[in-house]
Amino acid sequence: MNNYSQLTALTFGIQAFITLLVVLDPPGVAPIFLALVADKSPKQRIRLAWQAAGVSLILIVTFAIAGQAILGALHVSFSALQGAGGLLLLLIALELLTGKGQEETAEGSTNIAMVPLGTPLLAGPGAIVATMLFAQSASTPLHKASLAVAIVLVHVVIGLTLMFSTQIVRIIRESGVTLLARVAGLLSAAIAVEMIVASIKGFWPPSGG
Repeated sequence: MNNYSQLTALTFGIQAFITLLVVLDPPGVAPIFLALVADKSPKQRIRLAWQAAGVSLILIVTFAIAGQAILGALHVSFSALQGAGGLLLLLIALELLTGKGQEETAEGSTNIAMVPLGTPLLAGPGAIVATMLFAQSASTPLHKASLAVAIVLVHVVIGLTLMFSTQIVRIIRESGVTLLARVAGLLSAAIAVEMIVASIKGFWPPSGG
């Protein structure tokens, strides 16, 4: 990331946009989003899509501005943050696989725009750390402005992706939604395991030869 300080503001912003878009991965989150909003009305689905993008935006901006201070004040390492996110996501994945998650969202007991969509799926440890590194590399006001624009544009893309993905629910019907929920649970579990394994490696890095 140190080389980024030598880039023009436009190039820096483009690289930040592409990197964050890949890390936040809105197409990868879409199946999980669809499984969670299947029982909602079209208006509610659109609202939840933009709420999820908004929650992620708030978290990403917060950590871009004060991430180091927050983690330092709490004495929390990145590996611990990654492990906690993985365990939380694994719990949600198990609920999706068993159908329990859908029952809870139908009863309105959880806000899926916050958890698991806003975090840890979108604003997860990887996205937070990538943003913090870009923020540290933004050495001039123009670089900081281009990073801010990149972060906002990424979340506009996320909101649009999730909003338009809701059209699929009309096509696949109830049986398709059930299948989608199980697939989403499997994908979530796989992502969670990757996060937990990465966390363990962070605490006990393999000895290099």
